[in-house]
Amino acid sequence: MSWQSYVDDHLVGTGKLSAAALIGHDGNLWAQKGLAYKPEEGKKLVAQFSDPASAQASGLTVGGTKYMCIKADANSLYGKKGAGGVIVVKTKQAVVIALYNDTMPTGPATATTEKLADYLKETGY
Repeated sequence: MSWQSYVDDHLVGTGKLSAAALIGHDGNLWAQKGLAYKPEEGKKLVAQFSDPASAQASGLTVGGTKYMCIKADANSLYGKKGAGGVIVVKTKQAVVIALYNDTMPTGPATATTEKLADYLKETGY
């Protein structure tokens, strides 16, 4: 299975997320859909896992949009902007970035993102 199919089928294709990307810990893009991914934003997100307080202080920026950080730890970053938000989860080798809009409930968006991240962790990614 290609990285793109994970984004297409297991994230955006579920209807619970509006856009998503998979990146490496180096910030390089593996796959994306509906997201204006910027490598410098990816690198900053990866760095924020090592310094969660910086995420709380400066927020999360994805696709040129800044989100207020509502949760940050060594494994996940969560941000909100209005009724939409961003979920960023670190696995062994990858980072899952997922966006949901104001028509999508937070719970299912989070569960979908975390489910793929857990699968990637179980398979060594």
